[in-house]
Amino acid sequence: MEELPQYAEYPEYAERVLEVADLIPSGRVMTYGDIAEWLGEGGPRQVGRAMALYGGAVPWWRVVRADGTVLPGHEIEALQHYRAEGTPLRDAPRGADDHVPRIDMRRARWDGVHPETAGDGSDGTHI
Repeated sequence: MEELPQYAEYPEYAERVLEVADLIPSGRVMTYGDIAEWLGEGGPRQVGRAMALYGGAVPWWRVVRADGTVLPGHEIEALQHYRAEGTPLRDAPRGADDHVPRIDMRRARWDGVHPETAGDGSDGTHI
């Protein structure tokens, strides 16, 4: 496993948010609310604030809105990451102004199961 970056200069909550974001496997995503729930404190807004201020140190594109929309203002860069990692995407809904694909949340959402056991459910190990 890759060594996590040091977050000593960040507030404690932000450090914990970044640690979770850093664990999300390539090609998978968690929502802001998923991270707050996993941490057992804060909410989507607090996670979003931590990611907005400090998220450049981790794969920020793997932390998303619950509806699968791509982070406004970062669509091109995020889509490049999603395509390179094989993140499941779906076409934008009809009538959407931006025509930007969305993340297929049903297939891309990561539930916090460690990458080595993801999908097999054999030991129920969670991060």
